[in-house]
Amino acid sequence: MKALTVSGSPHFHTEQSVSKIMYGVVFSLVPAMLVSFYFFGLPAILITLTAVVSCMAFEFIIQKYLIKGPLTIFDGSAMITGVLLAFNVPANLPFGLVVIGSAVAIGMGKMTFGGLGKNPFNPALVGRVFLMISFPVQMTTYPEPTAFTTKLTDAVTGPTPLTIIKDGVGRGESISSLMMQIPDYMNLMMGNLGGSVGEISAIALILGGIYMLLRKIISWHTPVAFLGSAAAFSAIFWLIQPEVYPDPVFHLFTGGLMLGAIYMATDYATSPMAPRGMILFGVGCGLLTIIIRLFGAYPEGVAFSILIMNAFVPLINRAFKPKRFGEEVKNG
Repeated sequence: MKALTVSGSPHFHTEQSVSKIMYGVVFSLVPAMLVSFYFFGLPAILITLTAVVSCMAFEFIIQKYLIKGPLTIFDGSAMITGVLLAFNVPANLPFGLVVIGSAVAIGMGKMTFGGLGKNPFNPALVGRVFLMISFPVQMTTYPEPTAFTTKLTDAVTGPTPLTIIKDGVGRGESISSLMMQIPDYMNLMMGNLGGSVGEISAIALILGGIYMLLRKIISWHTPVAFLGSAAAFSAIFWLIQPEVYPDPVFHLFTGGLMLGAIYMATDYATSPMAPRGMILFGVGCGLLTIIIRLFGAYPEGVAFSILIMNAFVPLINRAFKPKRFGEEVKNG
């Protein structure tokens, strides 16, 4: 008897095609794109275009000349990888580094394992972490938001809110004094703060997440578990020592927490399939994010936490796999 050949995850029965889902995700990212283009101007547009074009180009080259399989560059997955990679880097990052990050994201993070659905780690985050480790200075030099900036040289660089808190607490300064150097929560929600291209506006990212929920592109389990556990865990430390640890609202609206919880932790290929598994995955991401932010060497921990939990997805799927049709369920 011939063995069945099973394709890579995700395994969902749905009327939507892969391309419809992917382009639906791209459409949901439009609000965050517009906010980033407003605050960072032309550099953000060029960074995004460079990442998208280079990701699609590398996928085409690898499929055409190395794997020699069917071309999938127009299914939207390479485009999403490019957009999310751009969203995870500063607007003033040199274009050459964006291309390098795209090569790593597609070549190492995706195509090495066989392409869409077979990669165990989120490709955009693989590219981001590679750039962070290899080029830490360029990846941590953020332009301050200035509406309609047209040139890279127009931007004034400065620390992000997470960096201000991390460095200030390390020098022994209190949270209350450090918060005076940070935009108020309304500006944090709107995106008027320093950071990577697409992570700055919590409101825009939440709007995109609501759109994907209504279209049933994602489910609520992972984002809610991710954000809820991060808020709850950070609240414990804040309640114990409010002058050493920032409050949970600060954590939710700064850095890449919203972007990671809504868009990268919900990646079909690299996240659990069952609802209970999604919740466990999200809780793990939230806890690791706060642990790294509060006690790690980096002020941000979202990318590392998601990649770490990606490695546990096979075990989570094994533990929470649904019962097969017709399988006897034991009572008690």
